[in-house]
Amino acid sequence: MTPNLLIVDDEKPTRDGLRAALEDRYEVYVAEDATSATGLLEAETFDVLLTDFRLPNNEDGMKLIARAKSLAKPPICILMTAYGSEELAVEALKQGADDYLAKGRMQIDELETRIARALKLRTLESENQTLKQQLDKKFGLENIIGESEPMQRVMDVVRQVAPARATVLIQGESGTGKELLAKAIHQLSPRSAKPMVTVHCAALSPTLLESELFGHEKGAFTGAHERRIGRFEQAEGGTLFLDEIGEIDETTQVKLLRFLGERTFERVGGNKTLTADVRVVAATNKNLKELVDAGEFREDLYFRLSVVELWSPPLRDRSADVPLLALSFLREFASENAKPVGDFTAEALEAMIRYEWPGNVRELRTAVEHAVVLSKGDMIQLSDLPQSVQSRGVIRSESELSRPIIDKGVTLEEAEKQLIIRTLQECRGNRTAAAKKIGISRRTLHRKLHRYGLEGI
Repeated sequence: MTPNLLIVDDEKPTRDGLRAALEDRYEVYVAEDATSATGLLEAETFDVLLTDFRLPNNEDGMKLIARAKSLAKPPICILMTAYGSEELAVEALKQGADDYLAKGRMQIDELETRIARALKLRTLESENQTLKQQLDKKFGLENIIGESEPMQRVMDVVRQVAPARATVLIQGESGTGKELLAKAIHQLSPRSAKPMVTVHCAALSPTLLESELFGHEKGAFTGAHERRIGRFEQAEGGTLFLDEIGEIDETTQVKLLRFLGERTFERVGGNKTLTADVRVVAATNKNLKELVDAGEFREDLYFRLSVVELWSPPLRDRSADVPLLALSFLREFASENAKPVGDFTAEALEAMIRYEWPGNVRELRTAVEHAVVLSKGDMIQLSDLPQSVQSRGVIRSESELSRPIIDKGVTLEEAEKQLIIRTLQECRGNRTAAAKKIGISRRTLHRKLHRYGLEGI
């Protein structure tokens, strides 16, 4: 697509000359004063604004640039003047100009080069922003599905702690999404452009774990044929996520304690003290305080790790999130398995809500995959779910069994809205009963009714 360029100059020969020189590569518009230029800027979207400093009616190019930069999609702004000075150039850049040219010394080739360079830089910035948004969607809070009060509290803490440097300890049962929270903390932090390195502590023996974390020198032990850079060095400038931190041995605990206190360490078999700018986020499915009381985990390390403690709630404590999570997994696995299924029957969904999910979100994900694979129609039936989940179903009328709980092809937000409407209908408008049935507080229900414009139902 050809970039749009607006030239603003009160001298017709200058306008016409610039247009003739640039119109082969750009869609060129011209204006002779700030008023007509402002009208064009408001009517069209421009990629580049090329304006003289001195304009008629006591206007100047810097004021015009300020107006252009206030637009929703501001153009690249280049200021031209015959009254060149370093002071004016600095002031122009301070007020938002992207570049500055003295008309008396300006060459068309140089102008074209500067415009092309500015456009290329903007394209790169746009691509970087798009990439960051994709990463945020993949790893940020957008990927954490949860409207229940427990999850809203967790996400509030994630938002607060993400910009800080403080060490975070995430505790919770297996399958509650602790690693997802760790990724969100990293992705929402100033360190997001640097690596997030993950170490699953329980998967390694004490000797291997120490080497994995801190690295080792050549000859440090049998099989150490060359120097190895550890995870702390690999995570320089970013985040090191230590999963299952409760499994590390005493020696590694001591070394980790030293790093958290001094930010220094040595590779195994080495004597050179190294430093690393790394933020540590740890997770465990064990209660570290109980391990401390039992003498199985160092108390001083526990205090270093738990500067901020974050508890990932079990799914049974946030049953309001089950429908949204289930629908998200359903769409994922239906696409993956090329199955036409796109909904749950009311009985299947109620069984999932009533089930306590000892394996938490991980178990729910597996159950939905199981159901999709076994499904024969376009809806998940109670009989498609694992037997353990089926046992929580209740007997309903034949018409209720065939009725979809959520319409096909809707967004997660629309699915939640439909769930609220149908639950209120089933509870005959009783908001307290509906909130209890969904698994949220009455206050949260009122907030959602207002959000979706449903106060009147």
